[in-house]
Amino acid sequence: MFLSAAQTPDKAPLRIVSLVPSQTELLHYLQLDAETVGITKFCVHPQQWFKNKTRIGGTKTVDIAKVKALNPDLIIANKEENVRDQVEMLADLYPVWLTDVNDLQDAQQMIVDIGRITHRPLQATSLRQSIDEKFASLQKNINELFIATAGNARQLRVCYLIWKDPYMTVGSDSFINDMLQKAGFQNAFATATRYPAVSLQDIELSGCEVVLLSSEPYPFKEKHIQELQAALPATTIALVDGEMFSWYGSRLLLAADYFQNLRKQFFK
Repeated sequence: MFLSAAQTPDKAPLRIVSLVPSQTELLHYLQLDAETVGITKFCVHPQQWFKNKTRIGGTKTVDIAKVKALNPDLIIANKEENVRDQVEMLADLYPVWLTDVNDLQDAQQMIVDIGRITHRPLQATSLRQSIDEKFASLQKNINELFIATAGNARQLRVCYLIWKDPYMTVGSDSFINDMLQKAGFQNAFATATRYPAVSLQDIELSGCEVVLLSSEPYPFKEKHIQELQAALPATTIALVDGEMFSWYGSRLLLAADYFQNLRKQFFK
């Protein structure tokens, strides 16, 4: 069954399976080590869990038999990251909490919700407050820099690439787009939706000043900067940590400071 927002299990779950890497890291932050029994092969944080927990396949290739063997009393899934048919199949067998995270506000609510259903409300609320403070400080620094530079430190127009062959970027209805805005950037493809394929000509015509190459899901490297620089000589190209832009659990504690340091590369 799918748990609703109004439902809080009477008993804390003792056997949790997480199908989402960023939410696995959140479970670790909430000190649910013994309770978390299954994770995906992409749940690389924390490293000791990746090494020691049972892996039940990928986010889109869940091994149902392995999940059944773990006999979970809670499965945590995500609308975008997991496959609907697989999640519905699991919901016929076990309680499933399905998250839908499109921006920072959704992420904050997700953190509180997971804290509630795992009986860790105080820890989750404290985490949310700390993330609020981090992003408030980031916004304050962005505003102060804008004033100090008489508006020269404006929003940079950026193209954020998540894939190669074909190149793919992010549209307005994505969590990454909201993180770009929070970081003080303007998404050059904000008029698009989801994750559109783009050509080098599309990128050039978008008027973007900076191309950000994400470390995930495609692992862009230094060599890709050189390839793109040859085609886009007037554009600044930089590698970025994709986890900071796309992981919506406890990693948000680190994201605001990362964005602040990233901005310093462009506004010196």
